[in-house]
Amino acid sequence: MSGQLALSGAEVALVQRKTIWVLSTAQVLSGIAIAGAVPVGALIAGSIADSEAAAGLAQTCTIIGSALIALPLARIALSRGRRVALTTGFGIGVLGAVIIIFAAVLRNLALVYVGCVVFGVASAAGYQARYTATDLAPESHRARALSWVVWAGTIGAVLGPNLLNFSGSIGMSLGLPQLAGPYLLGAITLLAATVTLFLFLRPDPYLLATANRAAATGVFERPKLRDALGHVRGRPRAILGITTVAIGHVVMVMVMVMTPIHMAHVDVSLQLIGFVISVHVAGMYAFSPIVGWGVDRIGRIPVIVIGIGILAAACIIAGLAPGDDTRQLGVGLFLLGLGWSCTLIAGSTLLTDEVTAADRPAVQGLSDLIMNVAGGIGGVSAGLILLFASYAALCGASLVPIIGLGIVVALPACRRHSNTRSI
Repeated sequence: MSGQLALSGAEVALVQRKTIWVLSTAQVLSGIAIAGAVPVGALIAGSIADSEAAAGLAQTCTIIGSALIALPLARIALSRGRRVALTTGFGIGVLGAVIIIFAAVLRNLALVYVGCVVFGVASAAGYQARYTATDLAPESHRARALSWVVWAGTIGAVLGPNLLNFSGSIGMSLGLPQLAGPYLLGAITLLAATVTLFLFLRPDPYLLATANRAAATGVFERPKLRDALGHVRGRPRAILGITTVAIGHVVMVMVMVMTPIHMAHVDVSLQLIGFVISVHVAGMYAFSPIVGWGVDRIGRIPVIVIGIGILAAACIIAGLAPGDDTRQLGVGLFLLGLGWSCTLIAGSTLLTDEVTAADRPAVQGLSDLIMNVAGGIGGVSAGLILLFASYAALCGASLVPIIGLGIVVALPACRRHSNTRSI
């Protein structure tokens, strides 16, 4: 698999600190690209087809791209390490941005959709970057390591949308359509993220962890994707980790994507809609280091339970809010983001704990695949519920998977520690 040499404990700690900084830098750069460009893909598709349905399909294509690549990236990580997997994902995202730029120039809707699928690969790489932070982290600090990389996404998520006017003007100065500008900036920042990982994510954290285990046990592991996925069966706490991440994500997507439409129905200004979404993003990312600290200090399951309670409160508060009640919707959407953060970090850490170290990339890739598929289904379902019922009904429906997760968490098998964990 690799010629990576084993290192001492002190040397591993130094590599881990460097790994966190490199991953965080890449997350900021990729976050600028993804947060700034993905919404614009929908605008490009909508402007070409003059259809809201066409715009929605563009975002769905991005989710499809992210889901399709999750397991292939995991396979690459198993055989060649995290550095190659992440640089491959972000590099393909650069290609997707270029395709969409050409599609905008040619006003070719089919090419926009192809570009959105390819660009979605960068989102999958961004999600898998959080797991890379755990490869060398001790169990007692695993959640905190993961949470710092999640937190770094805050910077990109805030900067990306605020650079739309700037990137649009740059695109126009180069003779491109204004809406192509964010993808030009996205291509540049994704390329910078790719180069950063390629040059500085050395030694590779997964390959180094594998080398250290081989030095300690005398057994050199060669995990296969199919075998690794089979290891999830019979490990209820690993399944709980995957389920937690997926349900937290689907509830967040269902309520979040329809809140702007709920507000727009009563002619709330774009500025106020943007404020509510900004508060939601702050809930998702800004407190992730505190959440990670809590996961390490009080436990994975307790923070999952806290996340369930916060998500339930978010759905009730938002669901009872009129479309023009910016304050109540802001509180609801902030709690929605915070609940998502709790379930993502606690669920991801629990999953990492409960599978053998060599098999983690494969199982983590499976988790991201399920999460993205769930998000896509949630987005479509939310649109249908809002079309045939109401925003309040949507928030009520979002309580169903939350209640289901609460029942699963209460099962004795999910609360019992596994005897086969590998740190």
